[in-house]
Amino acid sequence: MDIRFWGVRGSVATSGPRVARVGGNTSCLEVTSQGERLVFDAGTGLRGLGEELSKQGPASAAIFFSHLHWDHVQGFPFFAPSYHPGSVLTLYGPGPQGAERLHQVLVQQMMPPSFPVPFSALRSAIVFESATPHQPIERGPFRVTPFALPHPQGCIGYRVDADGASLVYMTDVEVSLATLDSKVAGIIAGADVLVLDAQYTPEEYEGQSGPPRRGWGHSTMVEAARVAQAVDASRLFLFHHDPTHDDDQVESMVEAAREQFTSSEAAREGKRVSIHR
Repeated sequence: MDIRFWGVRGSVATSGPRVARVGGNTSCLEVTSQGERLVFDAGTGLRGLGEELSKQGPASAAIFFSHLHWDHVQGFPFFAPSYHPGSVLTLYGPGPQGAERLHQVLVQQMMPPSFPVPFSALRSAIVFESATPHQPIERGPFRVTPFALPHPQGCIGYRVDADGASLVYMTDVEVSLATLDSKVAGIIAGADVLVLDAQYTPEEYEGQSGPPRRGWGHSTMVEAARVAQAVDASRLFLFHHDPTHDDDQVESMVEAAREQFTSSEAAREGKRVSIHR
């Protein structure tokens, strides 16, 4: 199972030399194994993935959406394979009625006055499915298990098992060691790679720097590291970096996380991870 980060930023994309080492595109993670491809979220990072795939001709992929906030869907209109008549895309919307809700959101964001090209202009074969919590999805070598996460308007996390290895993708979740649900802890236990929301510092979360962020649906890097330690993860990637945090601040947050869980690191655009057992 091979992983590549295409977008690691949260809330809104950012750019410039201050974020060049970590990256400024919003959430998008690619996972491949045995010729099959999964994509998690369609933030602005999806555009770069689409450019890469379009060099190879028609593409086949399953895109799993964690939720439908704009920083997780706004890359889809710029995903080149969706315009290719030979591409085959399966889009998984979050929740029991996820297929219908996702279709509605993607159509709406490509309507005037927001976008000049309608969804009907897409030429790929697109199938909408629902990602229902605790109902595993089998795709090629992958077993994908969705599970619910606490976030405003809801969010879905995903555990991916393939090749004897495991990945857990948990963006946009407000979690701490004290509030970690026992069912969620059981699902993510022993993950080889844990990608976990760590947008805020404890000071930001508690309002010591700007408005308090409690209840905004995101975690701190310290609590992310404590959760990784508690569930016996092998590696933790701090994810959904705040757009106001430059590279140096992200690095300092990693150092603070490592005081709780030594195998902590920042998710970075272009970073590749291979899990083999």
